[in-house]
Amino acid sequence: MRVVAYSIKSFEKEPLAIANHKKHDITLISNSLSNETVSYAEGKEAVIVFTDDDVTGAVIHKLADLGVKYIATRSTVTLHIDQDAAASRDIKIANVPAAALLAASVEELPLALARETILNLDKWQENRCLGSACVCSGACDQVKKGAPDHEH
Repeated sequence: MRVVAYSIKSFEKEPLAIANHKKHDITLISNSLSNETVSYAEGKEAVIVFTDDDVTGAVIHKLADLGVKYIATRSTVTLHIDQDAAASRDIKIANVPAAALLAASVEELPLALARETILNLDKWQENRCLGSACVCSGACDQVKKGAPDHEH
């Protein structure tokens, strides 16, 4: 999957590379996502964001116009993402489930966040249910079928 990761800090580069294992073509940039930087997502299927990125409706519509289908946040929260705008443009959203971080120490946190973020990309690429990492309206086939690993 072709991906651009916004707001990358220097300490996040190595954990993301380790977690990725060269599976996805990820461009790491330190710039935050905004109206001015949304063009970096051109030709990408997914974007990776963090809580300080601008993932408002206007930016989401621009991402969709560029062909982005997925937004993965490297956080447990998704309040910074306009979920209604994403749903209206059929963009899927994933976060890092809080349960995945419970046993992680402060030192292990960057790698734990990276692993969960890459796992979400892997599952999207394989058309698999994201389970508790899925942030959606509950309308996917897995929910309709009552998939046991899909929680909201």
